[in-house]
Amino acid sequence: MFGWPEPMQRAFVEQQHIAQHRHFRAVYPAAEWLIVERDGQPIGRLYIDSSGESLHLIDIALVPECRGAGLGGAILTDLIAQARALGKAVSLRVETRNPAARLYLRLGFQPVGDDQPYQLMVLTAGSESQTKIAS
Repeated sequence: MFGWPEPMQRAFVEQQHIAQHRHFRAVYPAAEWLIVERDGQPIGRLYIDSSGESLHLIDIALVPECRGAGLGGAILTDLIAQARALGKAVSLRVETRNPAARLYLRLGFQPVGDDQPYQLMVLTAGSESQTKIAS
């Protein structure tokens, strides 16, 4: 996007990843950091904090070629099932313009409050997902 040489792009992305990871670890010290794999290859990451009243999805990211194929929905469906087994709600924050917000709404997450630019969304422990996502 900026026309930077490849090594500079990689260094910038790595620096951003390290800063974000440190931030997540500082704010959510009990969180799990998981690598999402398919056929033994890393295709994404997942940060989850289940130490509080809800199972909080801190971050989910899939490589671009794996987006839009139902994998994110399948992961979320599994997280919802895990939270229900624990008797917990699921919470997350999403940028208000992020297309993933539509998926969260279909799964039954409800917006809570008005924290721009990020929206808190919650799926309570007793609520049912409105859309089944194929695994």
